[in-house]
Amino acid sequence: KLQSLKLLWTLKPPNRTFHGHPRLLSSDVYSQYESIRQGTQEIPEYFNFASDVLDKWSEIEKAGKRLSSPALWWINGEGEEVKWSFEELGLLSRKVANVLTKECGLQKGDRLILILPRIPEWWLVKVACMRAGVVIIPGTPQLSAKDILYRLQLSKATCIITTDKLAPAVDAVASQCPLLKTKLMVSKGSREGWLNFTELYQNQSADHSCTKTRIQDPMIIFFTSGTTGSPKMAQHSQGSLGFRPLLSERYWLDLTPSDTIWNTADTGWILTSVASFYDPWVFGSCIFIHNLPQTDSAVILNTLCRFPIDVLVGAPTLFRMLVQNDLSKYKFMNLRYCISGGEPLNPEVMEHWKSHTGLDIHEVYGQTEMGVICSVLKGMKIKPGSMGKAAPFYDVQIIDKNANILPPGQQGEIAIRSKPIRPLGFFSEYLDNPEKTAETERGDFYVTGDRGTMDEEGYFQFIGRDDDIIISSGYRIGPFEVESALIEHPAVVETAVVSSPDPLRGEVVKAFVVLSPTFSSTDLNSLICDLQDHVKKTTAPYKYPRKVEFVKELPKTITGKIKRNELRDKEWGRI
Repeated sequence: KLQSLKLLWTLKPPNRTFHGHPRLLSSDVYSQYESIRQGTQEIPEYFNFASDVLDKWSEIEKAGKRLSSPALWWINGEGEEVKWSFEELGLLSRKVANVLTKECGLQKGDRLILILPRIPEWWLVKVACMRAGVVIIPGTPQLSAKDILYRLQLSKATCIITTDKLAPAVDAVASQCPLLKTKLMVSKGSREGWLNFTELYQNQSADHSCTKTRIQDPMIIFFTSGTTGSPKMAQHSQGSLGFRPLLSERYWLDLTPSDTIWNTADTGWILTSVASFYDPWVFGSCIFIHNLPQTDSAVILNTLCRFPIDVLVGAPTLFRMLVQNDLSKYKFMNLRYCISGGEPLNPEVMEHWKSHTGLDIHEVYGQTEMGVICSVLKGMKIKPGSMGKAAPFYDVQIIDKNANILPPGQQGEIAIRSKPIRPLGFFSEYLDNPEKTAETERGDFYVTGDRGTMDEEGYFQFIGRDDDIIISSGYRIGPFEVESALIEHPAVVETAVVSSPDPLRGEVVKAFVVLSPTFSSTDLNSLICDLQDHVKKTTAPYKYPRKVEFVKELPKTITGKIKRNELRDKEWGRI
């Protein structure tokens, strides 16, 4: 596989320009891999992002060959601020790595669940896990106790790190997780049965030798929602996320070592790992973080005016919210590049943003399993409604049900060629689920489950999900998870959940509910609120149905399967 990657790269040589000029490849981390990009050297057998990228930037800093901008810059909007150089990031993460190995007894390959908001400790733990060879499993802070139980049991994680806010939810299910040995809490306080993360790492030695990892060793696991069944574990390797940006010259971020990037995505989403960790740090850029407990458009706009942020990355919901403000009141300090990802962005929002800020919004399309698949690179022509061209390493095509490539303009499934060479960037597998892994393959292609078209110039347009997944404000929501929560309520006999159009979030969760006869005389408005509250308490709050419609029966096939596509088409005005 490693040798085949060399062949793949020689078949698709990179574009060697940067910001419109030849890229200088003299002293940065990126330049060390130029011979591999040219096809004169093979992909290395061993790779660790912490030692081979972050520590190299630390050495460059010490040699005075990098500007004095921080590697990480965090604020909370209440006056607190953290700035770390690559050297400081290295020192602190080595301390945390010693906590994981010495205090928690974790070994290479062990799994750790990390559920933290946008605070510096999230980045510290992630780097420390790579140093220790521990496989990290990020999760959104909106997870419920039931969600956490599912993740602990399925992943067989032996350690969890979270805040005092979520600690009670963990304790409520910990007795059902015999493999969970250690609980660490990021808090100023204490709690019985928990180790205080901050106290432990501050008192640790910074002397730690980075674990030697192969490029195909597991590095991170994402729980990704599906349309049937519970979330699956999509595993990525050191190479798929950590090494890919070193080879692919992914200018979708358009970064240099002097740039600062701000990505507003949730820490449980792969976009944060890609746009707020691996890719920016490959180029030695500064990652800016705002705690943002609530997504407040005024706070975001004021932050862009007060801080030298060059690149802004967010879900379409972010830009839909921002354009509702009087943008003429704001003058951004440095902003020059905007990226939207997670779902299609309305062309009218892009036009409004452009007319009031002078900035284009570049769309990017990807998946948890694949990372970035398509993007509108800087300098490319922007076509409203298009998500750009195929990303490096990926041969993206539109195919039919028999894996035949369709001609330009014809609608089909968006797929990426996976044979005879599986490209660098692909997830390794759905852990412990070979059937689901096999279902992603059709002929020589990996099928994304999305429908789209490609034009004569190679631009792709997203049509919609080929299945029932709901993407709301960038969050992937499986109908099964919401339906399972609703069906627990005594008023619900049967339910079907589909996406429904929403001007702000793109789409939201809508539940069609068949009521129990005993609730037929209940005030329906009150019952809707009760059902919504029930879902918020049963699963992550962002999954709750913002729309509820009571029906006498659900449309079904002869075999009894609910016709969600019929409900969805009706909701979107296609019937």
